[in-house]
Amino acid sequence: MTLIEFNETQGIFHLHNSKISYLISVEEGGLLSHLYFGKKVKDYHGQMRYPRVDRGFSGNLPGTFDRTYSPDTLPREFSSAGEMDYRTPAVLVRQENGANALALRYKSYQISAGKPSLPGLPATFVQNDNEAQTLTITLADEVTGIEVDLLYTIFANQAVIARSSKLRNESDQTIYVEKLASLEMDFVDKDFDVICLPGAHANERHLERGAVNFGKQSFASLRGSSSHHMNPFIALVDKKTDEFQGEAYGFALVYSGNHNFEVEKDQLAQVRLVAGINDFNFSWKLVAGESFQAPEILLAYSDTGLNQMSQAFHKTIHNNLVRSKFKNEERPILVNNWEATYFDYDEEKLKPIVDEAKDMGIEMFVLDDGWFGHRDDDNSSLGDWKVYQKKFPQGIGHFADYVHAQGLKFGLWVEPEMVSFDSDLYQQHPDYLMQVPGRAPSPSRNQYLLDMGREEVRQNIYDQLVKVFKEAKVDYIKWDMNRNMSDVFASDLPSDQQGQVYHRYILGVYKLMEDLTAEFPNILFEGCSGGGGRFDAGWAYYMPQIWASDNTDAIARQTIQYGTSLVYPVSMTTAHVSAIPNHQTGRKTPFDTRGAIAMSGVFGYELDLTKMSQADKDQVKVQVKQYQAIRSLVQFGDFYRLKSPSEGNQTAWNFVSADKKEAVLVTAQVLAYAQPYLTKTKLAGLDPDKYYQDQETKVIYGGDELMNLGFYDPVVHEDYTAKMYHFKAID
Repeated sequence: MTLIEFNETQGIFHLHNSKISYLISVEEGGLLSHLYFGKKVKDYHGQMRYPRVDRGFSGNLPGTFDRTYSPDTLPREFSSAGEMDYRTPAVLVRQENGANALALRYKSYQISAGKPSLPGLPATFVQNDNEAQTLTITLADEVTGIEVDLLYTIFANQAVIARSSKLRNESDQTIYVEKLASLEMDFVDKDFDVICLPGAHANERHLERGAVNFGKQSFASLRGSSSHHMNPFIALVDKKTDEFQGEAYGFALVYSGNHNFEVEKDQLAQVRLVAGINDFNFSWKLVAGESFQAPEILLAYSDTGLNQMSQAFHKTIHNNLVRSKFKNEERPILVNNWEATYFDYDEEKLKPIVDEAKDMGIEMFVLDDGWFGHRDDDNSSLGDWKVYQKKFPQGIGHFADYVHAQGLKFGLWVEPEMVSFDSDLYQQHPDYLMQVPGRAPSPSRNQYLLDMGREEVRQNIYDQLVKVFKEAKVDYIKWDMNRNMSDVFASDLPSDQQGQVYHRYILGVYKLMEDLTAEFPNILFEGCSGGGGRFDAGWAYYMPQIWASDNTDAIARQTIQYGTSLVYPVSMTTAHVSAIPNHQTGRKTPFDTRGAIAMSGVFGYELDLTKMSQADKDQVKVQVKQYQAIRSLVQFGDFYRLKSPSEGNQTAWNFVSADKKEAVLVTAQVLAYAQPYLTKTKLAGLDPDKYYQDQETKVIYGGDELMNLGFYDPVVHEDYTAKMYHFKAID
């Protein structure tokens, strides 16, 4: 299958599959122009050549007097500082003489089968080379010898393109890369809204939408991680785009560190997007012959609304980014002891929880914080990954044996990137701490950051974790990070390389995860950062699921899970039933509501099973069986958002199997009213020609009826309600 073509006569690159086309032009002076990204076109006949118009104060190419052609107005694929393009540049390089000017011009191209990896970075992949093709366009600056490779991979069956850039120092001088974006894309005649996913700890990934106005908007993190506060994703959408109609362009960065999405509307109402590593405090030293690789970014296109864009992301992330052997396996239903016991436990106190879990049909017990060092609160022992003998006098392997003997899998919580002052590791290696010389480091949650950019630090943690993973016979690991970066300084780097520390830290964490996941391929790893503080596509490369939020309240989770689904597949999103009053909000939500919302992700429990009423225990047994019956559909089916929790009193979404023979609908309502309006819910994604039976009522509906007519939502006189419907096609 030919996915990429180059017309030598026209200088046109055409990337295409059955869903999308992407067009690039080599313009006069070797500038690379962006022509089109959108719905597939069979052929291109040159009509998108940018009109030549004399624009005041938009200068021209060196050595020419054609006032109608300017780098400042041309829609570009990649621009640099210092070349009379006054819009946001994609690359900035400081040279030995202090200049930052580059004039990157087209040099060559290469088309290759398959998808290359990006050494040291997470990136999409294919199983067979016929699943994708990759275009590499090389731009060069003839004065400095600096070259940039632009990589474009188009997948055969998805409306997605993967882009990245690589800068190579082909000069004989040392240079400093102060910015290298993963992507630049310019749009003409587009009146966009921008959608982003801001939030906070325990309040992550709220869908926010606003107009793209003149000037520049930035959607960024400076925290050293992708963060709770601004997810590394945006979408540019038409004004009338909603879940089921209109154009949507989605951009998801495959990276877990500082990021920046810069959206600029210029003097001609053209829109430029530049996205990649945040250039705040970033400077990467390159001696002659060295190179720097920017992270990958995924571009998804939909002409039928946000749901189609989301499904393109879901399928690509699941099929082409998640590597774990568990990616296609149903995930176990777990109970985590954290909200049950916090730090106050020992082996004997935990065993009754395990016994109850067995009786209720739960499939895995996860031991959270407090099992190591001498940790009875969060003031000590991080960095000492050895069992706390007072809590486990016979070793953690003894307790793991007990869990396994009850027929449950055993999981363990770790926080490998952190250290406590009150720890053996800090006492033995105070230099492992990330801190600025002469300044006292800043605590957060009374813990500090290890410099994961240093090999000896990673090796120490790796050796400890390997030993305890084997001793504990773990089936699952929850990898946490409960603070952001500060005191950013690397003691092993000279002053002119301190701008590398943020990125080097993330590369070090990736290396540690690469080593551990390779050493333990049979462990299911779950990411966590105080909940959803590193919920990004980069993390998915190493860990197939992520704890979506420390907020387990079922009402708050509707907004969190709704926003998360804009980019990330449900199989990545873990969600648990917790006790009431909820520990984060104090809200008292019915048990079946908590179950319906948690069962809309990778399901589990976060409470003390021994303190539940018998009625609630019986309901857990029902929920476990209910989820087991729909687990594959929820975790791997097509997901459709139907009603947004931020736009009214109700939330609704549904899951549909690939063969369209089964569907699950979840509806929820926050408040009840004395005289409620009547509301209806319509499903999406069904086969209009099939008939579906409600598994509870046994009533039969046509797929076209469920999608076009829908049905009335129940009138309830209780706050915080939810209902789950299960439909199966009949012959």
